Amino acid sequence: MPRAAKGPRLYLVAARRNAEGRIVTAARWVIRDGSKMLSTGCREGDVAGAHQALADYLRAAHRPARNQRGLDEISIADVLSIYATDHVAQHPDRHRIAQRLQRILDWWGGKTLAQVTGATCRAYTTHRGNTGGARRDLQDLSAAIGHHHREGYHREIVKVALPKRGEARDRWLSRSEVAKLVWTMWRAREGSRADGKAGNTTEGRYTMRHLARFVLLAYSTASRPGAVLTASWEAAAGRSYIDLDRGVFYRLREGARETNKRQPPVRLPRSILAHLQRWRRLSNSGSGYVVEWRGQPVARVKVGFANAVKLAGLGEGVSPHTLRHSAVTHLMQQGVPTWEVAGFAGMGEAVLRRHYAHHHPDHMGAAVSAMGATQKRYRLA
Repeated sequence: MPRAAKGPRLYLVAARRNAEGRIVTAARWVIRDGSKMLSTGCREGDVAGAHQALADYLRAAHRPARNQRGLDEISIADVLSIYATDHVAQHPDRHRIAQRLQRILDWWGGKTLAQVTGATCRAYTTHRGNTGGARRDLQDLSAAIGHHHREGYHREIVKVALPKRGEARDRWLSRSEVAKLVWTMWRAREGSRADGKAGNTTEGRYTMRHLARFVLLAYSTASRPGAVLTASWEAAAGRSYIDLDRGVFYRLREGARETNKRQPPVRLPRSILAHLQRWRRLSNSGSGYVVEWRGQPVARVKVGFANAVKLAGLGEGVSPHTLRHSAVTHLMQQGVPTWEVAGFAGMGEAVLRRHYAHHHPDHMGAAVSAMGATQKRYRLA
């Protein structure tokens, strides 16, 4: 069976240097489509722009066949291209999805649907070297194949074998640890070191105060990191909105579709509302975002957050998502009804019970009381 050609993909052209070693032409991203090399206009550091250029090219230039064929005639590249055009282009998180599709295309692009087997899926997991990352990539591949099937472009059922889901982390922060993290971020200056030793803490500029805002808003509302980073003082397309007059945080970005990861509006607790009102008064930038750095919105906090966790000495297993996990855990420990916690956090009550029920003081209460009554019948010498 002939090997299918790889579809359009990104390719990094290395920088050119002269005889003296100086850079003449900077490294740049191009789109490689067969023998064609098309410029994206993006340098090496502009990864998001390069992926957007690829997505635009796939929509405008690459026209995969949209007719029913046998599995051995349908390339994975065509399946991914159709999925990117029909679904990803309108998705609010299209940049990250495009990056994952590019990673899938690099390995699967030369294969056909007939080659999607348990063996090839396991081979991809081994190639990826990260079980969790491979699982997420393969879920995208499965979604693309499912879309192709629903559109009627192939009739056979093609199953993607996913690696086992990793064990859920039960690491959550105590209230004192959350406070320690916030103070560490608020006081950090240039020269502070991630090993916990004191650096230049009196002369350098503050470097983590925007992260302190992120932590306070994420923890106080049990919100996902994405909703917090897009939080804005004004309602606008692509932004979540904080209504200070009504004290409500509209977590779903304007124009975005509701997904399984629910993001209903949430009332702002009095403590965070006071912070938000003060931050709004102090805001003098034109970005309009709550979490900003030098007047610009912050797209990712993963690296800075990890540095702050090290500086605060909180150990392993603490990520931005841990803030939401901690908030839900604390609400359950206080005995708040499960339906109310689920509504506040924006998750299904069944999911809440499955992962957090053991933190609730009433968990198995009737069974424990019954067993206690039974034990009273026995007298031990």
